[in-house]
Amino acid sequence: MTASEKKQLAINACKVRMGIIEGTHAAKSGHPGGSMSAADLFTYLYFKELNVDPANPKMPERDRFVLSKGHTAPGLYAALALRGFFPWEDLKTLRHIDSYLQGHPNMDMVPGVDMSTGSLGQGISVAAGMALAARVQGNPCRVYTLLGDGEIEEGEVWEALMFAHHYKLDNLCVIIDNNGLQIDGPIDQVMSPYPIAEKLVAFGFETAEIDGHSFDHMEAAFAKARETKGRPFAIVMKTTKGKGVSFMEDQVGWHGKGPNDAEYEQAMAELNQKLAELEAM
Repeated sequence: MTASEKKQLAINACKVRMGIIEGTHAAKSGHPGGSMSAADLFTYLYFKELNVDPANPKMPERDRFVLSKGHTAPGLYAALALRGFFPWEDLKTLRHIDSYLQGHPNMDMVPGVDMSTGSLGQGISVAAGMALAARVQGNPCRVYTLLGDGEIEEGEVWEALMFAHHYKLDNLCVIIDNNGLQIDGPIDQVMSPYPIAEKLVAFGFETAEIDGHSFDHMEAAFAKARETKGRPFAIVMKTTKGKGVSFMEDQVGWHGKGPNDAEYEQAMAELNQKLAELEAM
């Protein structure tokens, strides 16, 4: 990855975070914390990794992405809008009555969304099914799914992992956002899923553990995922909940609420300053 490519990814990630703040502020609700922790990942996927076309969002050979932790739709929407799937200004309609951008993604309404999600644990099952279907159909696409670290406390997740290993789904890449916090508190106090990587290895996955805010780490991990044959791949990315806004970072209270007017102004001021610094580099 060139320095200019990395710079542009950082600029785009900052804009994705701004879109998250815009949407959750306008909605007066939503899930900014986990959206912000995954903002770099959303950016890398839609601007580097995925084979997708905003002008043809249903092209059969496109890569599929399933947001298993569907409550972080504000982050997905911001990345899709920035990539050109729908107008940026529509982010401000998040969760409004009659808006197509509801609190969880709807595949029947939102261009670029491949699966309606929201019930935690179910997205990865669908992604595994998509990967098997692609193989049966001879479709060269790859399937990616993002889970929360609190979400993997769900039993259905591990059934899907067994399924993926059993069918040797090497076209499936599972990504876990390990920000350490869920709605009720730290994950290791609620129902610890640790050690995550070791569990994935025991379930037959090739794995990589990365800094989820490093594009270099993402590039190496996704390259390894594409090269891995005969078994599914999982990426455990260590992140900071609320990343990018000082008062949101590593604060469980920002799991599921929108910023008020004063908080919006502070968050946007910080992100605008960061954007200016990146653009001046």
